[in-house]
Amino acid sequence: MTTPPPDDVGGDTIRLYRALVRITRSIRRDAREIPIGHGALSALATLVTDGPQRAGTLAETEGVSAPAMTRLLKFLEDQAYVARRADPDDGRATLLAATQAGEDLVRSGRAARLRGLEDRLAALPDDQLELLLAALPALEALADDA
Repeated sequence: MTTPPPDDVGGDTIRLYRALVRITRSIRRDAREIPIGHGALSALATLVTDGPQRAGTLAETEGVSAPAMTRLLKFLEDQAYVARRADPDDGRATLLAATQAGEDLVRSGRAARLRGLEDRLAALPDDQLELLLAALPALEALADDA
């Protein structure tokens, strides 16, 4: 494997990608006590944040197939983290909503992940932390385009 030259934009893209993957993995590890997988927690967090929605809409938001979302939702329902209810706009359709237990689980997962991230940020030298915080608008713009 060859290392691209430092001025190669592709090399910087790879470095950024690898750093983001490693950061994401480390943040996920901070919530190990959460009894559901990352995909299920992500879908549940979407329901908590965005409110009740149809399974197809949730699958599209999460970037998974409808059958995969159906399996995730069955698991979340079996664990009493999600409940179904009739769609008030279309009686034939069903909405899925987070239960109180689901909301509590998302809150505790976020808290654990934020604590871990805060610890990592606190360990950075001040100059690196300032650079990272200065890059937040650019990172947020990338996230908004996703």
